[in-house]
Amino acid sequence: MRSVIQRVIDASVSVDGLITGHIDSGLLVYLGVAHNDSEAEANWLAEKTVNLRIFNDAEGKMNLSLKDIILNGKPSGVLVISQFTLLADARKGRRPSWNGAAPPDKAKQLYEYFLRAVKEHNIVCESGEFQAHMSVTYTNDGPVTIILDSGDVS
Repeated sequence: MRSVIQRVIDASVSVDGLITGHIDSGLLVYLGVAHNDSEAEANWLAEKTVNLRIFNDAEGKMNLSLKDIILNGKPSGVLVISQFTLLADARKGRRPSWNGAAPPDKAKQLYEYFLRAVKEHNIVCESGEFQAHMSVTYTNDGPVTIILDSGDVS
């Protein structure tokens, strides 16, 4: 699994003009599922995401996780957007190859599993609509952008 995680002040996603997910603050997560991914990768990525220490503490240092700022009473959460294009291989030619991306049925199952895994951490988790054309709006905070890939874990 590959994700691009952005710390945001606000974020929302809409499909055909209807908002399907919205958070006031927290993390916007673009999620791509690869052929060889399983629930183990989804669990690792969910745990890593909610515990990333990328929010500022009282001294302005990135020492707090999403779980920490929720415990401090601030309304926050995660907005997850499925994005198979994160698995693009653009090393050859001009048109990216999508061969690394999982087939839609497997990708949808693991995307939905990831949503549940985040919620198991008692985190508000909103989402887009799998395989839909979505419009995502957000205000990046920092900006802070982190790329995680479960394939990089040894």
